[in-house]
Amino acid sequence: MTYGNEGAARALSSSPLKVAVFASGNGSNFQALAEAVRAGRIRAEIDLVVCDKPSAYVLERARSLGVDTYVFAPRDYASREAYEAEIVRELQRRGIGLVVMAGYMRLVTSTLIEPYDGRIINIHPALLPAFPGVDGIGQAIRYGVKVAGATVHFVDGGMDTGPIIAQQAVEVLDDDTPETLGAKIHRAEYELLPRVVGWIAGGKVRLDGRKVTITN
Repeated sequence: MTYGNEGAARALSSSPLKVAVFASGNGSNFQALAEAVRAGRIRAEIDLVVCDKPSAYVLERARSLGVDTYVFAPRDYASREAYEAEIVRELQRRGIGLVVMAGYMRLVTSTLIEPYDGRIINIHPALLPAFPGVDGIGQAIRYGVKVAGATVHFVDGGMDTGPIIAQQAVEVLDDDTPETLGAKIHRAEYELLPRVVGWIAGGKVRLDGRKVTITN
């Protein structure tokens, strides 16, 4: 699969890349991405925030920035596939070209992945393949690593198993706690995620199997 061809064609068009951000919590990565878009550093438009928790603070952030929100309660649906099918219809109606998972705390199924294959990315607070799943920061502290960091990868349906696009490392000090290490990793995320979305919006990311290449 070559994602870059699609991106290159879009870069030559008059329309920016339309992005949907999926989030379940605070939304600080959404905020960092939105600020980069508003500053003109990324040729994209955040068209929608998708959230599975009506009380999540990311919704306040989206409203303050004038970004539409799509809020759903998973318990109202018979299955994960049922609500994902509804979400896909909304994404396609809006012409979404890239799905960014930024603190979205649910595994996704083929119902979402297949129509957006190669167009879904996730940011994870660890240097994958180390420490996938929940509490990557706490796992790093408990394991005693000297270097931790953040990873942006394509989503393939597994638990943080998709092809890696980019990573940013941070040093783990002897006196770091989950809180202090988390603060450092989050700062790295706020730089890394907008950078990767900018590459994708500019048609610079190529995916071939598990190999991801960033072109000039």
